[in-house]
Amino acid sequence: MGRPVLMIAYHFPPAAMGSGHLRTLGFARYLPASGWDPIVLSARALAYPRTAPVDAGVIPRGCLVRRALAFDARRHFGVGGKYPGFLAQPDRWVSWWPAAVWQGLRLIRRHRVRAIWSTYPIMTAHCIARTLSRLSGLPWIADFRDPVASSVSAENAFSMASQHRWEPKILHSATRATFTTPGALRAYAERYPETYRDGRMSVIPNGYDETAFIDPPQAPPPTTGRPLVLLHSGLLYPEGRNPVPFFTAVARLKASGSVTADNLRVVLRASGSEAVYAPEIQRLGLDGMVVLAPPISNREALMEQATADALLLFQGRQYDQQIPAKLYEYLRVGRPIFALVGEHGDTAAVLRNAGGAELVQLDDIAAIQTKLLAFIKALHLGQAPQAQPDAIARYSRREGAAVLARLLDQVATENEE
Repeated sequence: MGRPVLMIAYHFPPAAMGSGHLRTLGFARYLPASGWDPIVLSARALAYPRTAPVDAGVIPRGCLVRRALAFDARRHFGVGGKYPGFLAQPDRWVSWWPAAVWQGLRLIRRHRVRAIWSTYPIMTAHCIARTLSRLSGLPWIADFRDPVASSVSAENAFSMASQHRWEPKILHSATRATFTTPGALRAYAERYPETYRDGRMSVIPNGYDETAFIDPPQAPPPTTGRPLVLLHSGLLYPEGRNPVPFFTAVARLKASGSVTADNLRVVLRASGSEAVYAPEIQRLGLDGMVVLAPPISNREALMEQATADALLLFQGRQYDQQIPAKLYEYLRVGRPIFALVGEHGDTAAVLRNAGGAELVQLDDIAAIQTKLLAFIKALHLGQAPQAQPDAIARYSRREGAAVLARLLDQVATENEE
């Protein structure tokens, strides 16, 4: 038996809310190999706007999961999407706090928990962990992932102000704070230099889970006689991940006769902004060439990525301190990547290190047009860039869990001295 660690995470199956739960699942799956047994404290399913069936084996065997009562202020207490601001401080799930503290204290006593870990972007998770750490005296690692400023929704001014007030409290109280990118750590080190000088900040990158690639599909067939398929899998935003400049570049290539609907197909899978992009696609005359596809399961999405000729990534300068979780899946899938990214951002740095990608600025239409045409030609010739296997392996969830385990070892030892 390993040492128990209480992991406080709002996003956990059966929540069907993007990929936010995968980091917690990965840690829960691989921490036991490093001597730590996860106990996950999450929210009851009624708190989630969407749920999905949980397949066998998704939650690791031996992982104890407990759920506390929580409500979503907007869905449960709002009228027409409006709800009192005090019900969203620090976020819409503040009701989770008291029940989770009560449940957490019981778990700590019953299982002799040795450390606490909590994860953002639900600030209430950190608030719960802070309370439990103070009441129990246990060390606590606060996983911020991305900066609060780029994660908190602007829909509620009370929530925004509250989260920014809580940020320094969490940084000063937590035994350690972790981030997913070097850029995020640098930003926090500048704002909280004392915490940084104390050595209480670390980076644990997101990554891919090798179990998702046990039976990978075959690579795509030769492109002769069929359209080349370029795929983007996941959410896009009008700000920071806007595909319209890319659409415009494709439209120019089409107008010049360089590409046609017969030899190029662009698939945007589960963009989340179909109503925004459909008129742009029609305006640019790209109907039949650019397809807005509905969501599918994570396993189906990985299979689709593996059978695409190349993968698209949109991550503009606005998100230079963030790395989309899908990037690591892209790298593990091993298909060439056409990346529309900020040249000085963390995403670009990972891609340069790993290889396998053509990089271009998200909003530079002329450069996109030139580089995309060259990329398409390289695909046809079998000369597109390929990622380096050794570089990719560093981003496995197993490696990330080993880093977290070492941090847990440190804080537990320090707490016992």
